[in-house]
Amino acid sequence: MIPLSPLDLALAAALVLALAGLSAALGLGIGRGLLTAAARAALQLALVGLVLKALFAARHPALVAAVAAFMLAVAGREVLARQQVRLRGGWGLAASTLPIALSTFAVTVLALAVIIAPEPWYAPRYAVPLLGMLLGNAMNGVAIGLDRLHQGIRREAAVIEQRLALGEPWAEAVGGLRRESVRAGMIPIINAMAAAGVVSLPGMMTGQILAGAPPLEAVRYQLLILLLIAAASGLGTLGAVWIATRRLTDGRERLRLDRLTGPAP
Repeated sequence: MIPLSPLDLALAAALVLALAGLSAALGLGIGRGLLTAAARAALQLALVGLVLKALFAARHPALVAAVAAFMLAVAGREVLARQQVRLRGGWGLAASTLPIALSTFAVTVLALAVIIAPEPWYAPRYAVPLLGMLLGNAMNGVAIGLDRLHQGIRREAAVIEQRLALGEPWAEAVGGLRRESVRAGMIPIINAMAAAGVVSLPGMMTGQILAGAPPLEAVRYQLLILLLIAAASGLGTLGAVWIATRRLTDGRERLRLDRLTGPAP
């Protein structure tokens, strides 16, 4: 890999500064946010680099578990924050976090223990980056799916209640919204897989090629990651939508809009 000097990074930062200046000149209003985001990215990545350096040196499963728990907590909080309409109380956090935890951890452990099989299987150099990629993409899918579901149920509440009053089971009354929400959550990874290698070169593949890996080996790893992300995102979104729809009804199959919070449509 060709090493990067501080000057190289400064030249790249100058491009962002130029873009912020152009934004100010055109009155776009994104310059401050752009510079803040760039500064946060630099600080966060530097801190992550130091943490990963210590983690890779320690190779202790308890430390890997602690980092995984922290990443999951942040992902769940981000999913909750991205929903304009959400479940009230602890159910909102549960629907945002539990499906992601089950799907991403299960897929990550399967990939590490059976497919990639490093020694030991929980080796931080493999476990942390893989879990991070799966969490980040599952987080997006679950956030989109839940937001679409909650807004759809609030928007179509009258129609759902009419169908329930006519004796239609709850699962059928909200079945269309469930399917629409899961499809919406899966759109990002479906688009990423459809465009991989034709419209874009995915990040992991590009990074491996820049690091000197043979192109075909980089392709195999990238395909593996895309398939794992699709599985984790799909399972997580399905679980989150199922939990949310069950929470929005009661034992008498009544619609419980009082369990939602957020701005009215």
